[in-house]
Amino acid sequence: MDDKKQFISKEKMAILEGELRRLKEATIPEIAKRIDDAKQMGDLSENAEYHQAREDLAWAQGRAREIQYILTNAEVIGELAAGSGFVGIGSTLVARANGVNKEYTIVGHQEADPAKGRISNESPLGEAFMGKRAGESVSVRVPAGLQVYDILEIK
Repeated sequence: MDDKKQFISKEKMAILEGELRRLKEATIPEIAKRIDDAKQMGDLSENAEYHQAREDLAWAQGRAREIQYILTNAEVIGELAAGSGFVGIGSTLVARANGVNKEYTIVGHQEADPAKGRISNESPLGEAFMGKRAGESVSVRVPAGLQVYDILEIK
């Protein structure tokens, strides 16, 4: 993994910190106990409980490393762009495309949910919006061709 900044909200950071704490304090120790218990059963070559616990441990340790990486490289977003007049990470804006107004919030890729209007700053649309002001237009290539978005408001 590269040491790329992970833009996340305070809420997402708290969720990840809680998940990491649960993994380290409960999940991983519980799985380690399952492995020890399974070892007591004897022959490990045909011990399904042992093999499943090893897989579970590998997953839990991998997830803990992933969360630790995110938190180590996290930059908390909030109202970073609020009041600047420019679209930035944390900005909510209203844009019109094909006569339809839609609200978008620019977030880091960890929190992107396009169905809810939360778009990553790394997505084609998010990248196009970054640094723009209300009244400006951006063009984004979509499967159907070039789509023009007029930025109406930055909240």
